[in-house]
Amino acid sequence: MSDSRRHWRGRALALALSCAIAAPAFTSPAAAQSAGNRLPVVRDAEIEALVKDYATPILKAAGLSPDRVEIVLVNDLAFNAFVAGRRIFINTGTILGSKTPNETIGVVAHEIGHLAGGHQERLRDQIARAQTIAVVASLLGVGVAAAGAASGSGAVAGLGGGLLSSGSGIAQRGLFAYQRTEETTADRSALTYLQKTGQSPKGLLQSFEGLMRRNMLAGVSANQYLSSHPAPQDRIGFLQTAAHESPFFDVMDPPERQLRHDLARAKIAAFNGGAQQVRRTFGRDLHSLPALYGDAIATHLAGSPQASLAKVDQLVKSNPNNPWFQEFRGEVLLAAGRSEDAAAAFGKAAKLDPTRSGLIQASVGQAIVAGGKPERMRDAIGQIERGLEADPGNSNAYVYLARAYGAIGEIGSAELATAEGYWEAGNFRQAKIFAARAQQKFRPGVPQWRRAQDILTTKVARK
Repeated sequence: MSDSRRHWRGRALALALSCAIAAPAFTSPAAAQSAGNRLPVVRDAEIEALVKDYATPILKAAGLSPDRVEIVLVNDLAFNAFVAGRRIFINTGTILGSKTPNETIGVVAHEIGHLAGGHQERLRDQIARAQTIAVVASLLGVGVAAAGAASGSGAVAGLGGGLLSSGSGIAQRGLFAYQRTEETTADRSALTYLQKTGQSPKGLLQSFEGLMRRNMLAGVSANQYLSSHPAPQDRIGFLQTAAHESPFFDVMDPPERQLRHDLARAKIAAFNGGAQQVRRTFGRDLHSLPALYGDAIATHLAGSPQASLAKVDQLVKSNPNNPWFQEFRGEVLLAAGRSEDAAAAFGKAAKLDPTRSGLIQASVGQAIVAGGKPERMRDAIGQIERGLEADPGNSNAYVYLARAYGAIGEIGSAELATAEGYWEAGNFRQAKIFAARAQQKFRPGVPQWRRAQDILTTKVARK
């Protein structure tokens, strides 16, 4: 995968998935591609900043600290979102499929309802209870079947088989009923948070109306008792009444927020479907700023850096203070082999970025490393390490950090950076191997030795 796509590279995170907003899309193809529920996590400073701005007032309204809740983007075009631990996972398809910020905000409010309600903790208890019911029913079934065999009664043996098959069904239905109740509670909480923050509940309603239409077009008619979520039409009935009672129902998103939302949609469209997807998304106005942004990205991804650079230069000229245009310009310049110019563009982006994203800060150093000048490696190391202080989860930055240390002959530090990169990427086995190699090159007790020791001694939970 090229460096131009590095922020869109998925990190392997083994996660227990729960509380999806849309039952039919609960297990996306990407999420189900491995037994460990590994997700294609995408890193992008622009979209992360946007969604964080959506979530922050809602989190405060729910009594939660924004600094303690992480927003994670999943590169999946299905309209879906879910929570796990203190993380809110949002598919990029949810943003792409939301014509207004308010629709995405409604989804975020629903997921925050799960967090604030402690639904995950209670869900674990409910799962344990369901498993107990299933085990007891199965044991009873085995006992009845054994008695039937001993007595020669086929009828009794058949009854045992029925108990065996129904035990897990009873547990499953009980668990699903519990989840449906929690989904409805999250809907009510979302309405409360939107009311407190003076935002319209129309987007939440529109999201469920869209889900219902897609279900009807796809011929979905799941048994309500075998669904972990209330049927969309049931939720819509409640939401239509409650949403229209809100005094903020007709409040529209500010134009500046709408523009940021459309720029994010343009980026998602370009990275997932190229120019064709951009045209489908903005077909009514291909000369709008978001459409031009998506076109420039698609041109770059198609392997035409010079043509893309001309397009992004026009974007920068029209919006010189947009940090994301400067960041993308850095990407294009880097692909064109102009690493010093790329570092300068990333530096401008870092200065303009109000969020002080560690991703962009690290990109400055990564561009310098790509240039390959040994005399510049110390500067590159400083830039990347400052980026990692702000965002230690940026696994790709460790690759460049290791290259920079290797270029100046500090092999122990290069191996430690490699170990930490593997750790952040979820490859714990390789992380421990490189940590052991790095630790041998440091004096016991120094900070680098202790960082390697942390990796070596931390136990990784197994499913």
